[in-house]
Amino acid sequence: MTNVAGEGATGRRTADLCAELALKALDEEQDPRRRLRSVVEQVLVFTGATLVAVFAPGGTDGDLSLIESAGLPRALYGLRDRYPASGASPVAAAHRDGTPLWLGADALAVPPDGESPQVTDVSDASIAVLPLDDGGPGAGCLLVVTDRPDGFDSEDRQWLELLAAAIGCPTPGPAPGTPHGGDPDPDGEDGRASSFRLAMDSGRIDVDDAVLALFGLSPSEFDGRVETLLALTVPEDLPTLMSVVEADHMAIGDRELDFRIRRPSGEPRWLRLRGQVVPAGDTGPVRLIGTVLDASNLRPGVNDVARVQRLAAVLAGASTVREASQAVAGGLRAPLRADRIALAELDGDRLVVTVLDPPEPDAWPESWRSEWRSEWPDAPVRAMPTLAAAIADGRATVLDAGTPLEPNLAAVGPGGLAILPLPAGGRTAGVCLIGWDTPHTFGSEERAFLTAAAGLAGQALMRVRAFDAEHELVSTLQRSLLPRRLPDLPGGRAVARYLPTTAGLEVGGDWYDVIPLTDNHVALVIGDVQGHNAGAATLMGQMRTALRAYAVEGHPPDVVVSHANRLLVGMETDLFATCCYVDVDMEAGTALCVRAGHLPPVVRRADGSTVVIEAEGGPPLGVITEADFPMTPLRLQPGMVVALTTDGLVESADRDLDVGLARLGDSLAAADPAHLETVADALLEGANRNDDVALLLLRYDGMAVLPRRESWSVWRVPEAARHARRFTKRTLRAWSATEDARSGEHTRSGEAIRSSRGAGNFQHIDNIDTVLLVVSELVTNALVHTDGPVRLDLTLVGGRLRIAVCDSSPRTPVKPTNLGWEATGGRGILLVEAMSDAYGTVPVSGGKQVWGEVVIGPRDAPSDTPG
Repeated sequence: MTNVAGEGATGRRTADLCAELALKALDEEQDPRRRLRSVVEQVLVFTGATLVAVFAPGGTDGDLSLIESAGLPRALYGLRDRYPASGASPVAAAHRDGTPLWLGADALAVPPDGESPQVTDVSDASIAVLPLDDGGPGAGCLLVVTDRPDGFDSEDRQWLELLAAAIGCPTPGPAPGTPHGGDPDPDGEDGRASSFRLAMDSGRIDVDDAVLALFGLSPSEFDGRVETLLALTVPEDLPTLMSVVEADHMAIGDRELDFRIRRPSGEPRWLRLRGQVVPAGDTGPVRLIGTVLDASNLRPGVNDVARVQRLAAVLAGASTVREASQAVAGGLRAPLRADRIALAELDGDRLVVTVLDPPEPDAWPESWRSEWRSEWPDAPVRAMPTLAAAIADGRATVLDAGTPLEPNLAAVGPGGLAILPLPAGGRTAGVCLIGWDTPHTFGSEERAFLTAAAGLAGQALMRVRAFDAEHELVSTLQRSLLPRRLPDLPGGRAVARYLPTTAGLEVGGDWYDVIPLTDNHVALVIGDVQGHNAGAATLMGQMRTALRAYAVEGHPPDVVVSHANRLLVGMETDLFATCCYVDVDMEAGTALCVRAGHLPPVVRRADGSTVVIEAEGGPPLGVITEADFPMTPLRLQPGMVVALTTDGLVESADRDLDVGLARLGDSLAAADPAHLETVADALLEGANRNDDVALLLLRYDGMAVLPRRESWSVWRVPEAARHARRFTKRTLRAWSATEDARSGEHTRSGEAIRSSRGAGNFQHIDNIDTVLLVVSELVTNALVHTDGPVRLDLTLVGGRLRIAVCDSSPRTPVKPTNLGWEATGGRGILLVEAMSDAYGTVPVSGGKQVWGEVVIGPRDAPSDTPG
């Protein structure tokens, strides 16, 4: 089943079913006059009719008199208030013969004896005239006018006959517009309509005295201008009303609008406008012809077309299942004065509850809280047979107070329970439960409103479910292109945030990354690819991967960004990217910043002041092949915070970039860097959700224990390995002496080297021979298999000695797979790997670094006795 607001035949079939349900729900004990009015209004709500009228015999002459009507002004169609019962008009013919008449535009072109309803200003109209009281002659007839080009199809005719039978045999009364059979009520207090004609080109409006009375004006006070009436409209409703009185806005099917006015006396009032645009003729302009009536006494009723329209408008703006469910709950609970509402999606044979209103657990049955497993519980449909039967039937089920129900449902509505299956796309998308604590009487208007709301809610759930699935796919793509977690950093902490845009399903091109590098360096990267689509997201993933690869290779920051720029230029894409790359030396407390068309970093100093770094920048990536990307040095101190962000956080349509950066600095200055997660969340408050936002923060704490480093350029001489060993022994001896001078006692605080009692030996190092062997083999391997400079680096931290040899060849050493007993070479790398506690190779700025780590000193707690 589809939405009652849908278009085409499918939408009409749904409207037919809804109208049928509403008519069957009419309370037979209701006042006959009010009942007749309700039925007539149902035709306007659930069909494409523009005018509905009911005629009944009355008086001594037996003429057929108009007793009720709704829709556009009758004068628009030349419809009379009275027809002779013996005449040739369709109204009289259907009354006498008891046979429905279905007349199209051709049949209406030549009126019999001038008595048929005549279409004067609107073309392609069709009418249906149906006898009342189950088709029996003599009871009166129902006349329906529609401007749909296809007229009335077979389904229309079937349910209109049902509707005519539901009206029964009405009692003749005063015609609409003449309360109590007298003159029209000038104030419209009984809800009768008053007419107007508006010329679209000039804004001149011809109104009767009743319309002026509704607005609280006298004829002498009115100047004939529509602006005078619009000036009394409540400002919130004025845009909607203005759109109605604009030319070409209202189509043939547009009929109704509720709006608020404030009379000159200050009294508020609801008015209901119904109108029809009449095309320009040979002698006049386009006109809006319609009626206005006082709707103040109609607003509290649940059978309010405007309320259904408001619910449809709210549901149209919902983008998730949760939002749609909340809109339905909010749109139904207050008008129905219900005590609780639950909405659930139907997933296979299970109900997944999306909204409980009120949300407090105590408001719901004990079995829901004890048996259902989560905050938004799910339960099998078979656990509630009454609910399962209502879903299988597909129609609204209303259960009065005292109806025997299973425990899961009885406590939801002890005073009455409404079960609304939510139809969509030919199946049931979910169900809505509405419960009352005190005995509740279900009126016909309320049942009609529930039926219409169910169709709207079902369609909305189906739409947002597909939106949710697509949004989840987009979010998964976005998350897969960003780091899953940030690494632990020596001497600092990094925190990142990413907020995708809320505008539609756009996936953005913002990204960030934190890349650990060798020698306690870390690279902070933030960037933004032009555009918001899958192409931008794909390019973002490629650029993030490229920058990480170039950084890990050991290139300096300007080379990393330059390589990424040439890569993007060579990809021949129309997109470009901006980027800010900061290489931080966590040991020295220094950094090098490179900008490629991106925002500069914002730094919070330890004293709380902030500054926007004036870093010289290059062009965006992908614009110029041979672009220069200068490096700007930064000096860091413990307690400083470096903030990198994208323009979505600091720039919007109503905020300049400089102002946004200043606000970011103020927010950063007011934050407590000890709680970096809280700082990140605070900076995102008020972010522009029409664009992606990426934020990356680094708090620099400084390293508590600094590694010891020494380097030596290896000479290409036959005794190179011996010189390297001598350099290593001298370095270790110096580090050991430093430890003796620092503490004078056994220590492990820095480097797990125990103090030496003798300055010239290495008894405090358990495996000095292992260290020297690794040095010899790595140096020899580099001299034999590479050309160019060779450098030996020694690093001591945490009791581990890292021996690294750098050369200019990018080729990784190849370990031999098979060595014969007579082979004299090829064993060096195997020995290094076997003797080291860790071994590896990393690229370094066009060359490589081959390294091995050896734990020196005892592996357990140090003792007073040298090992």
